Amino acid sequence: MRAHCSIMLAAAAALALAACGDRKEAAAPSGEMAVAGLQTPAAFADITDAQERAAALFTEMNKVISHPRCANCHPRSGGPTQGDDMRPHEPPVVRGAGLGAAGMECFTCHGDENVEFASMKGSVPGARPWHLPPPSMGWAGAGAAQICAQIKDRELNGGRSLDDIVAHNTTDHLVNWAWNPGEGRKPAPGDQETFGALTAAWVEAGAHCPAE
Repeated sequence: MRAHCSIMLAAAAALALAACGDRKEAAAPSGEMAVAGLQTPAAFADITDAQERAAALFTEMNKVISHPRCANCHPRSGGPTQGDDMRPHEPPVVRGAGLGAAGMECFTCHGDENVEFASMKGSVPGARPWHLPPPSMGWAGAGAAQICAQIKDRELNGGRSLDDIVAHNTTDHLVNWAWNPGEGRKPAPGDQETFGALTAAWVEAGAHCPAE
C-alpha cells in the first residue's frame, strides 16, 4: 500500500533537541559495526581524513534517506509514491500544503498508526501527523551529493541548523516510521538510533558531502 516518511519536517527544534540532548548522546551502541544492514559510526573510525570520513558517513546515511520508506514522500515533482517500486500513489493525490488538497487530506486515510487490512495482506500506513515535506526537500531519485546539499541548505530545509538535523533524524516520529512501516513493507536498513548516530558523526566530522 502506501509508504511514507518525511526526513526534514520536524517538530520545534527546541523540543527535539531536548529529547535527544547534544550530538554526542546520539552515539551508536558501543562496539557494534553494523545494525540490520546499516553500518554504525564505528565502522568509519579508521578514516583519518575528516572530509573523507564525513562523505563516507553521509553515503551510509543515504541508504536510509533514499530508501523507498523515505523517498516515497520526498518526490521531486507531483505527489507521493508508494511501494518498493515507488509507483504513483493510489488513489491519486496532490501535495497541497503538505497535508494534501482540500477534501483529500492525508489524514482522510492515514490515521495515528498502521492499520492492517481485514481481508488481505498489507496495511494502511499511519503516524500522527502524516504529511509531506515541502517541495524544496524533494529528492527521490537524486544522488547522494545533491541530497546532502539540500539537507544542509537552510534556505531549502526550513531554516534548520546542523544540530536541528541531528535532532530530527534521531527523534522525529515520521523518520521512526521507516523502521515500523506496517504489514507488507520492508523497513529501512538499520534503526533510528543508528541513523541518528550516523548523522551526529557526520556533523562532528564537518558535514561534508560525497562527491557524487
